[in-house]
Amino acid sequence: MHNIICKATAIAIIGTSSSINAFTPIAQTNIPITRAANAFQSLPSSNYHQHSTQLYGAADDDAQDNEIERLKRQAAKLRAEAASLEADKAKQLAEAAEKAFNKFDVNSDGEVSLSELKMGLEKELKTEISEKRVTELMKIFDTSGDGALQLDEFVTVDRFRNQLEALAREEKRLAAEAEQEKKRQEQEVLLAEAKLEFLNEKEPTMSDKALSVLPYLFPLMDGLQYGRFLLSSDDAGANPFVVILAVLYSLYRSIPFSGFVAFFALNILSGNPSINRLVRYNMQQAIYLDIALFFPSLLIGLGGLISSGAGLSVPPGVGEVFSDVMFGTLLLTLAYCAVSSFLGKEPDSIPLISQAVKDRMPSMDMLEGGTLDNEGRFIPKMPERREEDDKSDEDKK
Repeated sequence: MHNIICKATAIAIIGTSSSINAFTPIAQTNIPITRAANAFQSLPSSNYHQHSTQLYGAADDDAQDNEIERLKRQAAKLRAEAASLEADKAKQLAEAAEKAFNKFDVNSDGEVSLSELKMGLEKELKTEISEKRVTELMKIFDTSGDGALQLDEFVTVDRFRNQLEALAREEKRLAAEAEQEKKRQEQEVLLAEAKLEFLNEKEPTMSDKALSVLPYLFPLMDGLQYGRFLLSSDDAGANPFVVILAVLYSLYRSIPFSGFVAFFALNILSGNPSINRLVRYNMQQAIYLDIALFFPSLLIGLGGLISSGAGLSVPPGVGEVFSDVMFGTLLLTLAYCAVSSFLGKEPDSIPLISQAVKDRMPSMDMLEGGTLDNEGRFIPKMPERREEDDKSDEDKK
């Protein structure tokens, strides 16, 4: 097959050469025909295909280069046309701005003042423009800051119109945001008032103040054990205060499990938000004071056991002094609580105990996430729902 192709090629060249010889003498040709035929016959098929590929590849590269050059010339032409259009547009805008400037500059002093700008815009736009809006325009375009517009600062009427519309849109947006913020603040105020109503943290009335003192009878009754030495003296029977305490103590002990009943009653009532905060606070503090009375008794019992085990005898006067000190401290504490309550103030200065009571009292922070019903009453979020929301927030993070 290779030999056939080579022979055919040689014949074609010979034929071509014959036609050339009709116009050109054989002596003037560079390569003899027989040598060309022999050369093609002697070429291997692989070299033939390689030379053919190189020939066509070079032609493709030339075509691509020509296409790239054509595209570059076309792009340069388009850029030049765009630049020309921009220049024409800028020239037209400058001419329009100069024409408008001459109209606005009524006194022909070479600048447009604030009043001239307002009058000119109202005439061109056929609408009334506020002094505030014109002042805003002046600040935008007065790049020199001299309070007037020179020719190089002046723009077309359309540009002024567009800027006025942009200022109007911005003003509407700010007004809408301000209205939303106002509504949000009003909602927060209503929610805070509803929370205060729910927590009943209003100023206590006289009845609330008097009622807030009664819970302290609970620790007083349980603390009378420390006053047995003082209250059993010969002179104590003539004291009306001691008589009143004796009557109250008799009534208190006449109730079965009076201590447990008082404890649970105060604990339940202190969680009722319909009761004024001062009353609920004193209920909680009375419970804590009563619990605190247990520790001195525990110390006395442990001291007696230790002394008995060690074979020591504690002088009777030591226990009496200790009980008197405890009872006196209790009376002073309860007196402080009663006076503060009558004044409408929370007795929150008792070390350790008052802070523990504050931590247990419901506060505004504990009511986070509640809503208002149709009647404006606060509805607290249920603990389960609050935990679900907190978990959802953590998952989002």
